[in-house]
Amino acid sequence: MTDRMRIATALISVSDKSGLGELAAALAARGVRLISTGGTAKALRDAGLAVTDVSEETGFPEMMDGRVKTLHPRVHGGLLARRGNAADRQAMAAHGIRTIDLLVVNLYPFEATVARGAEYDECIENIDVGGPAMIRAAAKNHDGVTVIVDPADYPALLDELETGDGATSFAFRQKMAQTAFARTAAYDAAVSTWMAGAIGEPAPRYRAVAGRLAQTLRYGENPHQAAAFYTDGSSRPGVATAVQVQGKELSYNNINDTDAAFELAAEFPPEEGPACVIVKHANPCGVARGATLAEAYSRAFDCDRTSAFGGIVALNRPLDGPTAEAIASIFTEVVIAPDADADARAVFAAKKNLRLLTTGELPDPAAPCLTIRQVSGGFLVQDKDCGQVTAGDLRVVTRRAPSDAELADLLFAWRVAKHVKSNAIVYANKGATVGVGAGQMSRVDSTRIAASKARDMAEVLGLSEPLTQGSCVASDAFFPFPDGLITAAEAGATAVIQPGGSMRDAEVIAAADSAGLAMVFTGQRHFRH
Repeated sequence: MTDRMRIATALISVSDKSGLGELAAALAARGVRLISTGGTAKALRDAGLAVTDVSEETGFPEMMDGRVKTLHPRVHGGLLARRGNAADRQAMAAHGIRTIDLLVVNLYPFEATVARGAEYDECIENIDVGGPAMIRAAAKNHDGVTVIVDPADYPALLDELETGDGATSFAFRQKMAQTAFARTAAYDAAVSTWMAGAIGEPAPRYRAVAGRLAQTLRYGENPHQAAAFYTDGSSRPGVATAVQVQGKELSYNNINDTDAAFELAAEFPPEEGPACVIVKHANPCGVARGATLAEAYSRAFDCDRTSAFGGIVALNRPLDGPTAEAIASIFTEVVIAPDADADARAVFAAKKNLRLLTTGELPDPAAPCLTIRQVSGGFLVQDKDCGQVTAGDLRVVTRRAPSDAELADLLFAWRVAKHVKSNAIVYANKGATVGVGAGQMSRVDSTRIAASKARDMAEVLGLSEPLTQGSCVASDAFFPFPDGLITAAEAGATAVIQPGGSMRDAEVIAAADSAGLAMVFTGQRHFRH
């Protein structure tokens, strides 16, 4: 291990040229010899800097539209040669190889090319080969070579050179090498994941997962757990792409709950009218539509005022002043919306700790993507639950068909149940949840809990009877026995939506007919664990 290594020669080849001029000028001012390729060399010359073309260094021209330029022993030998190894030095002398002390490379913009929907051939052309090869060579030989792969690290490099009088420390080179290996791994993961999708391979033999650090977190779910937040480079609107307008730093639980809330809010397109979602511990405790956003919030809040305290609010339309006033009247952790007007921002400005996130738009709930969950020794990968049901998909299985009003509430409750932890039961009345039962080991318990919460809220609101009277109920999976359905009927439900498919469907249908309920089957379930 060598501690301080002076930088005399740098090879620079970058696609992202942000900060390039300042970096190269600072290196040149220290007498560092610059080697470069193609567009990077031109940019350096345009900045008035002396630069040696890599083809001059190798004695071999760039060819094949730039596919072959740095894949040469005089490049890789200069990066891989061990400075203290006599045999390596002899080989360098014999073949005219000079050491390269600093490698600055960022890769062809493959991820960006895929993100903008480029065709297959263009994506292939944006797979970098020489860049990753050089990065890995320099990172492997970090005892003698400094490698930089991200413009965000240029200031740290210049500070290191200032501190070390033109040399870098071993600790700095180690840190940059780790970043370099992680970058090439993430790049390869992006390529392999894209190609699996391009060729229609749902379960590739090897699955690579990568992310970029967005922020370190104070702790995870609990204070004794370390945590960090990584983004995957996708452009899906949400907590990962949002702008934080104000408030404290997001916590691990904030991020998880905000994602759950906003994904549910996206089930209600803005053109269908204002909608509000309130989430607590990743489960919705209130969801509603309204004539205005403020009304939607009020109706969602009235589903479970106790759970809403300290919750997450997600909106399907830009936040306005009246809605902000209502939200700010109780303790709320996070509000996420496509935007927020000046009045809303002014209201929240008085609540310094309240986190306001804006996303620009809603995610598409039907857009396919993957979900990943770790288990001991591996991880599970599946398609995101993009299942959606319309009135035309429903099968009426009872003697009585639902009325138009019941049908609207059934479909509303079904959208919400998709986002409730299983076993999930959702009572809805006139476009608002009035009872939510989540995460219970038996479906009948979820049915009872949701009805119990509705009774509690009736007392709080001063109502003579709970809003489950005349409600519709959704179950994320089939009722295995009639007991859950009977409990819903006893709570006042008049119509039921469920997937069907139980071996006891006939008993459940008979119980519904006996209770005068209308029931429809979706043929699709929404387990969420």
